[in-house]
Parts: sequence; C-alpha cells; structure tokens
Amino acid sequence: MRTDLDPRGAEATALDPMAVASYAVRRLKGETDDTFTLELQPVDGAARFSFAPGQFNMLYVFGVGEIPISISSDPLKPKTLWHTTREVGTVTRAMRQLKPGAVLGVRGPFGTHWPVDECEAKDVVIVAGGIGLAPLRPALYRILAQRDRYGRVVLLYGARTPADILYRSELERWRARFDLEVYATVDRAMSGWRGNVGVVTGLIGRAPFDALNTVALVCGPEVMMRFTVQELQRRGVRAQAIHLSMERNMKCAVGFCGHCQFGPWFVCKDGPVFRLDRLREWLGKWEV
Repeated sequence: MRTDLDPRGAEATALDPMAVASYAVRRLKGETDDTFTLELQPVDGAARFSFAPGQFNMLYVFGVGEIPISISSDPLKPKTLWHTTREVGTVTRAMRQLKPGAVLGVRGPFGTHWPVDECEAKDVVIVAGGIGLAPLRPALYRILAQRDRYGRVVLLYGARTPADILYRSELERWRARFDLEVYATVDRAMSGWRGNVGVVTGLIGRAPFDALNTVALVCGPEVMMRFTVQELQRRGVRAQAIHLSMERNMKCAVGFCGHCQFGPWFVCKDGPVFRLDRLREWLGKWEV
C-alpha cells in the first residue's frame, strides 16, 4: 500500500484511486457507547473535498490499517469531512484513540450515490436502521438545503435501544421542522422512553407518503432492509424507486481484492447504492 500523501485530495483520487491525501483530526465526538464521529480537515487547510451523498472514503491509520467508511457530512460544506463508525476492530479501536491534530490518510470518494436529483418533485422516504443513518445523513442535508424541490420528506429511524440512537440532538432539530416528518423507534425500551417501541418496518404502514410518487432510500442491516422492502412494496412503492446501500460489504474501494462481491456485483465498484430491481434476487440468498 502506498503511503505517500497527495495534497490534491479528491482530485488526486480521480487520477489515481490509490493516492492518499493527508487529513487532520479536528474533533472526535462520541455518539453512543461504541460509536463515534471523526471530523477531519485537510492538513493544508485549503483543499475542498467534493462528494455525492452515499459515497465512501478509505481511511488509513498509519501503522495500523485502512478501512472503508461512508461519508456522513454535508456535501455542501466541502471543507470538513465527517465519518461515523462503530468501534468493532483493530483500525476503529485505533481511530477512537486519536487526538485532535493526529493525521489520517484519506482515499476517495468512491462508489455510487443516492439519487437525490431523481427525487425532485416526489415524496422521499428515508428508512435507516442503527448506524445506517450515517450514510443517509448527507442525502437528507442535500434535500433539506433545497426543500422546495421535493414533496413530502419522511425519515423513519430505528435503533436497538434509546442509548443507541445516533445523532440524538440533530434528530430533535429535524423533528422540530414543519417540512420534515421524523419517526423514531427502538427495539427495546428503557425507563424514561416515551416513543415508539418495535422494529422500524412497523412505522412504514402509517408514514405519510404517496406510494406511487415516492422514492425510498434505505440503509441498515440486511435483514432490516429485506423486511423494509417488503413493507414498502406492500404500500405500493415500485421496485425501481427503492434504493439500498450495501455499504457493509465494502472492502478495498476498487474491487481488486474481490471481498466485496455480491452476486454478480462488486459493491465497491458497482455500489454501494443499488436500485432494488438490480439486487432483488440476491437479497437474502444464503452465503451471498
């Protein structure tokens, strides 16, 4: 793996997908007990990082390793990058120990994106499970920045427990808006929780949207996405209007290692965002 740093950032990746740009940690924010957000800025302070909602970066902790993480920041604010991830392995454990000023290597952006432009003049239903809200957040930022171009916008979010809810303060701000419907639920309630209890798919039946004029954006565990697809189609949403992120399958970003293969597709190159009619026969297949 190359470790030379290129100050051109995303521009360099377009020329060489293995080029690594140097970014410094501006802030590390704990979201839940095991989940955190890294806020990054280019070392030179001037570079701008352009990306589309739904794309991902490869983050490299020097001397430890590299992993793919979806971008969770606002695409209209290209001077900072946010990446939200769960502490689950060697690299993410090392990331959580980083202090402000520490330098990371960044490759990207990579992958397909949410069809935000295709959603114009339609209702938009965003369904997120757990940390799946992170890859969807840039799409919501983009939609809210041009709110008058869309019909109803509905966010359905499910977490395991109230303590696992991601971006809690931001969810409250979104809930206070008059032009956005926000519904949250938890699998298991705790003392003090007064919201919905149950899986996120249970919210779909009562969410306010016109199924025949709706685009759905879905990200979460695969079992959650399978049942979400069933409920959306039961409401009448067409397969061509349902988009899923297979971001959990990402590996090297360029399809070289082959570990991201999902049926006939390579998630790093052909995804991570797929339209349902391309994935339908592979969802739920054993060992795919």
